Amino acid sequence: MKDNNNEIGLRIRTARKQKGMNQTQLATELGKSLRTIQKYESGEIEVSIGVINDIAKVLDTTSTYLIGYQAETKTITNMADVMQFLFHLDQLNELGFSIDVKRPPNHDGWECSITFNGKDNTASENADMCLFLEEFNEKREEYASYAQTAQAYQNWKDKTLAYYANTTLSEKEVEELTEDERIKKRNAFLDEQFGI
Repeated sequence: MKDNNNEIGLRIRTARKQKGMNQTQLATELGKSLRTIQKYESGEIEVSIGVINDIAKVLDTTSTYLIGYQAETKTITNMADVMQFLFHLDQLNELGFSIDVKRPPNHDGWECSITFNGKDNTASENADMCLFLEEFNEKREEYASYAQTAQAYQNWKDKTLAYYANTTLSEKEVEELTEDERIKKRNAFLDEQFGI
């Protein structure tokens, strides 16, 4: 964590100098002591996400820049890119989702959705995903209805990404099964699900 604090401190110092401020001015703007700002910049102490957001605002930068989060630079240009993302999402241990398909003749329309169960204890990040999606829905509706500015919407996105940037995820291990093992597991699954 110390290395991460040093990197954040360096970015704060760089952004402060680009803004043309000294440490005393930044301390005054944030309502902090000069020594606290010095500790932030030297990496001696961890900077909370709330303070990072405040610093980003004062220094006209982004929270994601200050914490060093780099979004994937590959642009989504086709459906295969979206599908590849979903394949990758399916391989994560900490997130779990179900896919619901509604189509004729059992349903009037044709709808497909991905659902994260916020109370699923086997997927440790599902609750946070549900909280995010709830807020995302609210913020995008506010933006689409002109209730908030594009800058306010971008600021919310930046703060959200900065907050979750250090939440690490891991990939599931692929099971290498013989055909007999696979059939046994399939039968056990069917028995558990349907009592067959």
